[in-house]
Amino acid sequence: MNNQVEFAEFHWMMDMFQTVDIGFIVLDREYQIHVWNGFMENHSGLSPREVRGKSIFDMFSELDEEWFRHKSEPVFLLKNRAFTIWEQRPFVFRFRNYRPITGTADVMFQNISIIPLSDTTGKVGHICIIVYDVTDVAVNKKESEAANAKLEQLSRTDQLTGLNNRGFWETCLNAEFKRIQRTNGPCSLLMFDIDHFKRINDGFGHAAGDIAIRHTADLLRNSLRETDISGRYGGEEYAVILVDTPALQGRIFAERIRKLIEQSSFNYEGTDIQFTVSMGISDVHPSITTAQKWIEAADSALYRSKEGGRNRVSIYEEKEENSP
Repeated sequence: MNNQVEFAEFHWMMDMFQTVDIGFIVLDREYQIHVWNGFMENHSGLSPREVRGKSIFDMFSELDEEWFRHKSEPVFLLKNRAFTIWEQRPFVFRFRNYRPITGTADVMFQNISIIPLSDTTGKVGHICIIVYDVTDVAVNKKESEAANAKLEQLSRTDQLTGLNNRGFWETCLNAEFKRIQRTNGPCSLLMFDIDHFKRINDGFGHAAGDIAIRHTADLLRNSLRETDISGRYGGEEYAVILVDTPALQGRIFAERIRKLIEQSSFNYEGTDIQFTVSMGISDVHPSITTAQKWIEAADSALYRSKEGGRNRVSIYEEKEENSP
């Protein structure tokens, strides 16, 4: 009777071993395969008879042998378990993903455990590799992270122009101002706006005004360097932090943008509309003790361009502080 019970229990265990939704592999010291359960057969397309006695590296050429040996050797030698998760290595065995819920994933994401198997003398001659399919968890996390990243991007982007919005741009400005105070490196701030913008709105409507704002933003964006930080400061006004650039060099950049805008146009309901911009630039002078004062200095230079006839670039000078 006991023999029958033991045989039944063994049969149940083998049935569970073959049908459980987890991969089991047993490797010897030469990394030859001794055990290969149903999960591994179903996902690899290789039966236990095909793989038994074969090197795991010969059977799976995509397996990083150096990495796998580095991970497994301490298990043999020190009898310590080893683990790797999908965030460290998305998969160890390149299996296709068949889960309908996470059908967007091409491969199965996997967590792996490596367990020492001791013989009766306590020597570890084999290791067991346990493969967990964590595709659902991985895809859900990736989608959540992507959604959060998109929300973060939206929260700092001006919807009309696609430039940084004022709040995020001012955060960048404050950070850059603190960096300049530490390093005393060069940096200039460019502020500009569209000349006679009210005429566009009054003459053609607010829809045309919005197009003018987007048109200007597109020309600006296409002219920026990777290090420049641009934003829509408000209405038809724009701001650019020219990192590691003194005002005299920044003026060259500003002139290029000014001419580009002056020579361009956009069509609205059959009419080509042209306009110009006025610009102001400021370095961080000793009298500029806050990021807000830096903005005020660039804005002061901008209004000097307006007063000087518009469609020009002016550089802030410290003596403007004492102007009436």
